[in-house]
Amino acid sequence: MGPLFFVCRGSQKMSKRFFRQSKEKLIEAILLLAASSSIFITMGIVGILVYESVQFFREVSFFDFITDTQWTPLFENPHYGILPLLSGTLTTTFVALCVAIPLGTIAAIFLSEYASHRLREIVKPLLELLSAVPTVVYGYFALLFVTPLLQKIFPDLPGFNMLSAGLVIGIMIIPYVSSVSEDAIHSVPMYLREGSYAMGATKMQTALKVVMPSAISGIAAAYILGISRAVGETMVVAIAAGMQPNFTFNPTQPAETITAYIVQVSLGDLPHGGLGYRTIFAAGLSLLSMTLVFNIIGHWLRKKYREVY
Repeated sequence: MGPLFFVCRGSQKMSKRFFRQSKEKLIEAILLLAASSSIFITMGIVGILVYESVQFFREVSFFDFITDTQWTPLFENPHYGILPLLSGTLTTTFVALCVAIPLGTIAAIFLSEYASHRLREIVKPLLELLSAVPTVVYGYFALLFVTPLLQKIFPDLPGFNMLSAGLVIGIMIIPYVSSVSEDAIHSVPMYLREGSYAMGATKMQTALKVVMPSAISGIAAAYILGISRAVGETMVVAIAAGMQPNFTFNPTQPAETITAYIVQVSLGDLPHGGLGYRTIFAAGLSLLSMTLVFNIIGHWLRKKYREVY
């Protein structure tokens, strides 16, 4: 074997190494682009909302926007107070959380601490099927089944109300709360449970006083996910809660949420670029700010309880 053979063999090894390194760098760049896409999309959404909202607030006073109790931007004498939409959004969300958080947490504790492995593998997928049902189906379920059922209890309940919409939204987000909470509870190390049992605690005491505090970070994330899902729900409130922007926190009254108003205006009845059309961006920015506040509170709670436990 002459020197030329070793030179050719060395060059082949270098070319293979170069090809392998180039392929790895290409894969790394693709993965980085995929990971950064959510950031770019979020920045784009925020940028559009802020830009259009600035155009809106050049013609509408921000003080009137946050203090006026009337929302009639499409009337001859328009009012641009966001409070009626905020009250409807917060009321339906509160009713939904009153259903989803207790039931979702109880379901998570049962599946993690009491159910057998076989039963857990059957019940959990069935429970998660609730999230696969189209929201428009939930909307008509609230309007045609839940509302007539509630009217037997409350005869004066109107056909469109926030109570039925909130209850159905709560049922709809139970899988989000229960699934994430159950995963957090199930990931708690077994030695913590065994130590609690060795001290004479019952299964319920162990679940509530040992396992739940240890999994509070994941449970809080589940609650924040449920809140964000309830705040952003559109079809259920658009169908069952009515499209009347009333400033009320009474769940038995009809009202309009921020998402329902955005759907109403986005149907194409208003010209693009007008003041009435820009109201959806101001409302969307308010909804984004509300969700951001909830996420900040959730992050603070996770940090606080993580330090305690």
